[in-house]
Amino acid sequence: MATTRIMPLHIGKGRTESCAISKIIDYVANLQKTDHGRLITGYECDSRVADAEFMLAKRQYIAATGRVRGADDVIAYHVRQSFCPGEITPEEANRLGVEFAKRFTKGKHAFILCTHIDKAHVHNHIIWSSVNLDCDRKFRNFWGSTKAVRRLSDTICIENGLSIVENPNPHGKSYDQWLGDQAKPSHRELLRAAIDNALAQKPVDLDELLKLLRESGCEVSKRGKSYRLKLPGWSKVSRLESLGDGYTLEHLLGVLAGQKEHTPCQKAVRQADPPKVNLLVDIQAKLQAGKGAGYVRLAKVFNLKQMAQTVNYLTEHNLLEYAVLEEKAAAATAHHNELSAKIKAAEKRMAEIAILRTHIINYAKTRDTYVAYRKAGYSKKFREEHEQEMLLHQAEKNAFDDMGVKKLPKVKELQAEYARLLEEKKKTYAEYRRSREEMRELLAAKANMDRLLKMDEEQKKEQEKDHDQR
Repeated sequence: MATTRIMPLHIGKGRTESCAISKIIDYVANLQKTDHGRLITGYECDSRVADAEFMLAKRQYIAATGRVRGADDVIAYHVRQSFCPGEITPEEANRLGVEFAKRFTKGKHAFILCTHIDKAHVHNHIIWSSVNLDCDRKFRNFWGSTKAVRRLSDTICIENGLSIVENPNPHGKSYDQWLGDQAKPSHRELLRAAIDNALAQKPVDLDELLKLLRESGCEVSKRGKSYRLKLPGWSKVSRLESLGDGYTLEHLLGVLAGQKEHTPCQKAVRQADPPKVNLLVDIQAKLQAGKGAGYVRLAKVFNLKQMAQTVNYLTEHNLLEYAVLEEKAAAATAHHNELSAKIKAAEKRMAEIAILRTHIINYAKTRDTYVAYRKAGYSKKFREEHEQEMLLHQAEKNAFDDMGVKKLPKVKELQAEYARLLEEKKKTYAEYRRSREEMRELLAAKANMDRLLKMDEEQKKEQEKDHDQR
């Protein structure tokens, strides 16, 4: 999570009070950015008329206190919160934004919170009235408020298992730059990584490269002269030419021919979203890595939250004995590996079917030519006239021999088997994802308990050592 500084909203030069506040609220409450207003939350105010309510509170404050300022009078304050792409849902971002605003204002100021989803990263806009709910005091911006905002935001972030910007520097990386290092990879980035992995296996030609891509789960199709790729879980295909320099068809052919060198994409692929039960932070390791006391305090709070979460998880799933937890984690891991092997077997067979289908179609196309060649008494002249068809026919027969195919199956039967395997793969993959999450949570809970038991054992040894010294 990243936050910017608190931005006071002034009347300003050439603006009225109502104009100053209404313009910013109109922007943050944009229906297209907030899922048609679903992600707008108002606290102690109606989000639809928040600007009017803020102005009314200011007039009541002036009437109660008699304090009047000029054009530099602050009507409201504005803070942005941004989250890593793929790390949080818009609903969760909205909830955490409300929690942040309530804790920072101590629940004494009305505010409107709008969660924007028009960018790659979900982000919140929080605008709160400078006048408190009792209309007798105003929020005073203070020296170091930016650090206070960041500290509170990071605390909420760690409590909920989200990433933070470590060691922020106001003159260093921008959030966009930081986001570029942390963001969830795009479809094209994942495709480039898949091509890198396939090339690392040293394919001899384009067909073998495409075969390796298919075996890795990538769907490969061709339209005209353009190859199209798509990974599981993505709805749209990407053309090979759209992957950028070093991944065009011309470049890849040059690499396969040994005429060009390929430089793999250096951008790291972000790990999948963390499970509900997260691993405890190794505070000693963080101290050795140069983390300060502030981080240690946040890490301790995070560890307490995660231990509570771990205990809740173990209680909910009736895993009150360590042996049962260990057995459950091992069984979940075995089940996950079994499903993974099943998916890989299905993908392998689907790839075989695709190849066999192509061979059968080519064989069928050239069979009449071969029959005519045989009726012609294996004439050399006939073979020379139909050399391409004869070579292709012989190549397909050799392919059947290599594959151990004695009787050619029907294409319709192969298509039916392919469709059945594809359907089974989809169903298995859904169960695979569920088993993966279950395995991660169990392994995380077990690792946390292992660390806790180790800490208890070390503490007992220290106590025994102190007792012996006395």
